[in-house]
Amino acid sequence: MKAILSLAVLTIAFCGLLYPQVTENLKVGDEAPDFSLPYATKDSIGSYDLRLSSLFGKQSIILAFYPADWSGECTKEVCTLRDNFPDLSKLNAEILAVSGDYEYSHHEWAKHHNLPFKLIADHKHEVAKTYGSFNEAAGYNKRTVYVIDKQGKIAYIDLSYSVRDMNSFQKLQAALKDLQ
Repeated sequence: MKAILSLAVLTIAFCGLLYPQVTENLKVGDEAPDFSLPYATKDSIGSYDLRLSSLFGKQSIILAFYPADWSGECTKEVCTLRDNFPDLSKLNAEILAVSGDYEYSHHEWAKHHNLPFKLIADHKHEVAKTYGSFNEAAGYNKRTVYVIDKQGKIAYIDLSYSVRDMNSFQKLQAALKDLQ
């Protein structure tokens, strides 16, 4: 029994290092919580998990949480990112879209919509919970957007990102321009 309890404590401690339970207390200027998760693109399913911190120092990161592949508003969100991908790239930004769907669904959805960025598979929603982007009652991600600067710090947060008009997207673009 003592060994089982020790193993449980060690497991909880280890998981806390990978997915700190910071949740909704994140604010601009905080270090972005690191994670390592599977991903897919329109061309393939990643052969390794993507570690967020491996992208630090290269460019800004748009971390866009969304509820689910194949749904209407989520399609509108990622297609807006796709359609504006050249402009976002000029602002030196990489897009990581995150939902609870598996990387296999991400791959098919990315192919279907010709998405030029990575879709991250957070099936257990641990990263979404860490970023305060999980709707506990509904069981899926909320539509939220974070911008992480080159140093790995949170530079912008929109906890109520909307696809109904372009206002949220324009605020996202302005935040990226401020990092130039």
